[in-house]
Amino acid sequence: MNVREETIAKINQLPEELVGEVNDFVSFLLMKHDSNRWQLWELFAEGKKLAESDFSDYLSNLEEYEERLASGEIQW
Repeated sequence: MNVREETIAKINQLPEELVGEVNDFVSFLLMKHDSNRWQLWELFAEGKKLAESDFSDYLSNLEEYEERLASGEIQW
């Protein structure tokens, strides 16, 4: 039995909810080895990380900016 057949046999033993996880992982591997799709994934992940990190301090930064505008320290 080769590796492919052994892997398929193991997948056939899994409960259905775990087969979905295996399918997701196989999709990830296929994407990872397609350089165009992988580059898009990396850009998406980077953008998501940036968006999540920047918005965590948004309110405090906005309040500080408004205070500086009100005091005349900076102008619009």
